[in-house]
Amino acid sequence: MRLAYAGPLPETVGFLLVPGFSMMAFFSAVEPLRIANRISGRPLFDWTLISESGGPVTASNGMTLMSDQAIGEVHHLPSLAVCSGFAPEAHLSRPLMAWLHRLDQAGCVLGGLDTGCFLLAAAGLLEGERVTLHWESLPAFRERFPGVPTSDELFELGRRRFSCAGGAAAMDMALEVIGRRHGARLAVDVSEQLIHERIRTRSDQQRMTLARRLGTHKRHLVEAVALMERHLEEPLSLAEVARRGGVSPRQLQRLFDQELGCSPRHYYLRLRLERARRLLDETELDILSVGLACGFTSSSSFSRAFRGFYGHSPRQARRGPG
Repeated sequence: MRLAYAGPLPETVGFLLVPGFSMMAFFSAVEPLRIANRISGRPLFDWTLISESGGPVTASNGMTLMSDQAIGEVHHLPSLAVCSGFAPEAHLSRPLMAWLHRLDQAGCVLGGLDTGCFLLAAAGLLEGERVTLHWESLPAFRERFPGVPTSDELFELGRRRFSCAGGAAAMDMALEVIGRRHGARLAVDVSEQLIHERIRTRSDQQRMTLARRLGTHKRHLVEAVALMERHLEEPLSLAEVARRGGVSPRQLQRLFDQELGCSPRHYYLRLRLERARRLLDETELDILSVGLACGFTSSSSFSRAFRGFYGHSPRQARRGPG
């Protein structure tokens, strides 16, 4: 979605639906546009649903949407949002990559909802562009595409690229676009129709504060978990976590037992293995590289820990154990 638009109305937005796309992010982006049309009494926006084959596409929730066009039928668009979900790169074919490049060369503004930027980056279309993704996918994206600048903002609106964290963040991005195009009053009216009490800015946090996520305001515990989250690739010793958090190892153990119901060692291992699972789902990194990115020194130690926690190997997880 362009920062500025001077073309004819309605402004057409294309949505490329990739198998397994996030239905929540898609509807959150489309519904504000529909409501803006209704409230304004004129067609400000139009949209078209596109798939590689032109056939129906099934979302991650199992629901299926019909597409309006195949990629071969679309030669020009003001903007295109790539809508994807888990394992996005599995669906990047040569014809799709060539089509994205043709649109870019024709002046189309390209963007990603949720994990859509994986496809744009894999196609080589994000050079020098700052993007954001869902907080759960950001570590995998940074590991896979270290040369692409990222942020943990709700959305990014650039001159030639846009992106959002998915979910309700797509609604905030659409409201921002409506406000820039057609005035803040219309954006507020659309937000109220959506029972969306506050239009969040791009700099609003994606996640709850750590204290709210943990369900405790014990400062030493919150600081210890924050340290763990920042040191997944090169884990700290628990003695070092305790020292930096200003408590003794025994106090740290007691805090985790009382507040989180597990040991600090178990909690730290779970954080590292959860990141590993996301890397297996969302990237094509080999097993050893995933293990190293999560603080394991060998593929065997990583596989043992993963199997002990999840009941199956990393390789089985990548195949989809069900």
